[in-house]
Amino acid sequence: MVLFQQIVFILALLAAIGLFVKKIRQIRRNILLGRDESFADRRGQRWKNLLLLALGQKKMFRNPLVAVLHLLIYVGFIIINIEVLEIILDGAFGTHRLFSGFGGALYAALINGFEFLAVGVFLSCFIFLCRRNILKLRRFISNDLNGWPRSDANYILLTEIILMTLFLTMNAADTLLQARGYGHYATHLTGDFAFSRWLHPLLNGLTDGSLLILERTCWWLHILGILAFLNYLPYSKHLHILLAFPNAYYARLEPEGKLRNMPAIQQEVLYAMQPETAPPAPADGSVPATPPTAASAAAPTDRFGAKDVFDLSWRNLLDAYACTECGRCSAACPANTTGKLLSPRKIMMSTRDRLEEVGRNIDANGSFTDDGKTLLNYISVEELRACTTCNACVTECPVSISPLEIIVEMRRALIMEDSNAPQEWNALFGNIENNFAPWKFSPDDRDKWTES
Repeated sequence: MVLFQQIVFILALLAAIGLFVKKIRQIRRNILLGRDESFADRRGQRWKNLLLLALGQKKMFRNPLVAVLHLLIYVGFIIINIEVLEIILDGAFGTHRLFSGFGGALYAALINGFEFLAVGVFLSCFIFLCRRNILKLRRFISNDLNGWPRSDANYILLTEIILMTLFLTMNAADTLLQARGYGHYATHLTGDFAFSRWLHPLLNGLTDGSLLILERTCWWLHILGILAFLNYLPYSKHLHILLAFPNAYYARLEPEGKLRNMPAIQQEVLYAMQPETAPPAPADGSVPATPPTAASAAAPTDRFGAKDVFDLSWRNLLDAYACTECGRCSAACPANTTGKLLSPRKIMMSTRDRLEEVGRNIDANGSFTDDGKTLLNYISVEELRACTTCNACVTECPVSISPLEIIVEMRRALIMEDSNAPQEWNALFGNIENNFAPWKFSPDDRDKWTES
């Protein structure tokens, strides 16, 4: 019987790991569909960001109570995995509480610590469920979460509550069987644990056989639940548990208000503003060579801005997968709070949806086959134009995701590729082109106001 259980467990474990690795490889491929971009600079600052933003959750502490609850869930998720390691080894080798043989007092202290975290995770998840479904905070009930995104968050919280309950019940049944001297449990004496012993009064009336079934059922459901959660993770917004680390490391280090220019276009603008800097036309009428400056050294681009996910940086696509849909960006967005259609959270969710669709296209056809869609099928022109580029969304994001970069790149494509701009903007562009200023005045008349 033990051998049969080992075989079933090992098969389940290998299947779960195989499916998880397959999905993660697909996500990595999807992210690398974006334009190449280097982030090899200032590594010290990048490691600092990783420790403070991803591990220390620095930005979360603007709201200390929520931050502590979130940190408790996060730390519990990481540390309790040490206990999961023991369960995996027990399942593979047919043992029971394998680590208890390396020091009874230390082992008991570890399990007591795990139980403290389990209770903390249970309570934190319960509070977060109440915030979402009873208090209904504004950022959790907005329309961009309708359907699957809202359910996804509840599924995760409920799953964590169930897993923690199974863990505590398993420990309570185990320690009762130890106290009764039942079978091999009598040879792995650990004593009662800090929190699971509170469940003993509920279980004392069970027979030894019933307790054994309860303990084994909780053990199997707990580990199978974790393996199922592992494979649910890549399809869920909670993928940020893993991607928050690379996302924080590869965050842009420039000041938030700095927009990235296109060097080839910038050079042309400089020539227009200062014609004397333009290279002289060759006598043979050929195209003049570009002067060897840093700005002009950039290779010309065949696409202005971004029409689809392929035109975005791989960093933008990593952002899309790392988004946890918390809504802090949308809550801080002045366009959103004044009733405009724009929601920075939806920008990231829509980018991820399009990227997933492109990935399925590649899986089905071997390579991407034009499906007649672009990001504009997911993100409307009205949303893009509502953005004020204030950077509030970037500032508020706990892991430095930038919806603004995607918005700016898509607006560039609209204007420079499709000539799609409001009439007011076209008038502005015409004035800049003809008068080198946004106003409809000749450059020679700019100082006339001093004469009055």
